[in-house]
Amino acid sequence: MEGECRASQARSWGLPAGGAGGDSPGGDAPLPGSISSSSLLQAEVLDLDEDEDDLEVFSKDASLMDMNSFSPLMPTSPLSMINQVKFEDEPDLKDLFITVDEPESHVTTIETFITYRIITKTSRGEFDSSEFEVRRRYQDFLWLKEKLEEAHPTLIIPPLPEKFIVKGMVERFNDDFIETRRKALHKFLNRIADHPTLTFNEDFKIFLTAQASEFSSHKKQGPGLLSRMGQSVRAVALSMRGVKSRPEEFMEMNNFIEIFSQKINLIDKISQRIYKEEREYLDEMKEYGPIHILWSASEEDLADTLKSVASCIDKCCKATEKRMSGFSEALLPVVHEYVLYSEMLMAVMKRRDQIQAELDSKVEALTSKKADTDLLIEEIGKLEDKVECANNALKADWERWKQNMQNDIKSAFTNMAEENILYYEQCLATWESFLTSQTDLHLEEASEDKL
Repeated sequence: MEGECRASQARSWGLPAGGAGGDSPGGDAPLPGSISSSSLLQAEVLDLDEDEDDLEVFSKDASLMDMNSFSPLMPTSPLSMINQVKFEDEPDLKDLFITVDEPESHVTTIETFITYRIITKTSRGEFDSSEFEVRRRYQDFLWLKEKLEEAHPTLIIPPLPEKFIVKGMVERFNDDFIETRRKALHKFLNRIADHPTLTFNEDFKIFLTAQASEFSSHKKQGPGLLSRMGQSVRAVALSMRGVKSRPEEFMEMNNFIEIFSQKINLIDKISQRIYKEEREYLDEMKEYGPIHILWSASEEDLADTLKSVASCIDKCCKATEKRMSGFSEALLPVVHEYVLYSEMLMAVMKRRDQIQAELDSKVEALTSKKADTDLLIEEIGKLEDKVECANNALKADWERWKQNMQNDIKSAFTNMAEENILYYEQCLATWESFLTSQTDLHLEEASEDKL
C-alpha cells in the first residue's frame, strides 16, 4: 500500500516512481509565508451576536481566507521527496473532460432511481478510446468515493451531495432536486479529474469507461463482507485509542478545520435565511403591480401615473428574480459544498490519526515486548513508511485545497456583489425614469394652466 501510494503520487507530480526513496534536500525548510498557529487563530471571519436576527456579522479580517496563514514545516525525510513537491507546480494542461447530463428515471418493482449520462473525452494514452459514454446512478458515485478514500486515505476527496428524500412526497425526485444533484455530481467528477493524484486512480477510470455489465462485475471485486467488518472494527478501536502526540502542524491544521467548519456553517445558515427572506419579499412585491392596475381603473385622473408605477414594479420584480437566480445558482451551492468539505476534512484528519495510532500501538507493544520482537520491528518499519506517506500526501493536498477554497469563495461573493450592484442600478434607473417623466408631466400641466 505504501509503495503504491508513493508511486501514484510520484507519477502525478512528475517524479519517477522510484524517486520516492531518495533523500529530500532542504526538506526541513519552512514554506514561504508560514506564520505561527497563534496568529492563524487570532482573527475570525465572522462574529455572530447572541441575537440571530442580526445579519451584520462580517468583519474586515478574513484570516481563514488567507492562504499564507498556515504553512506547516516540512520535516526532512530519507524516505520520500513528496514533502518538497507542491501541487500548484503542475502544468495546466487539461486532457480529461467530463460532462454529467440527461438524468433518466428508472422504475422497478423494488425501487425508483435516477441515472445520469456521463460523457468523457480524453487524449490520455491509458484510455482505449478518446470518448466514452456511460450511465451511473447515485450509488455508483458513492462507490467511487469510497474506493478513492480506501486508496488515498489522507487526500481530500471532493464531497458528494447528500442523499435525502423529502418525507411525504409521492414523487421521490422532483425536477429541481434532480437538476441540483446533477450539477453537484458534475462538479464532483470534474474536481477529481483536475486533481493531480486522484485523476490517475484506476477505479476512477473504470467508473468513466466501463459499460454496465463490466462495471457491475468490477464493483463486486475486493474484500468480502467479513473482511470489511474487521477493518471497520479495527478502525473504531484505533479511533477510540486516540493519538498520543499529534505533530504540531496537524494540530494547527485541525484547529483551522474546526474554526472553518464553524464559520462556513454559519455563512450557509445566513445565506439560506437571506434567500428565504428575499423570496418572501419578491412574492409580496409581485402583488403590488396588479393592485395598482386595479386602482387605476377607479382613479381616472391618476390612471397613467398608477399604470407607470405598476410598470416600474414589474421591472423591479424581473430584476429581483434575476438576482435571486444568481444567488441560488452561484453562491448557495458553493457555500454548501464547502460545508460538506469541512466534514470531509474532519474525516481525513481522523483517518490520518488512525494510521498514526496503529504505529503507536506497535511501538508500545515493542517497548513492553508483548510480541515477537523481529516481527514487530518489521511491522513498525512498514507503518513508519505508511505514516510518512499519509502525512506528506495530506500536507501537499492541504495547500492545494486551501488555494482552491479561497478562489471559489472569493469568486462566489465577488460575483454576488456585482449582481447586487447591477440590480440596484437597474431598479434606481427605473424609478428615476418614472420620477423624471412625472416631473415633466407636472411642469407641462403647470405651463398649460398659466396659459
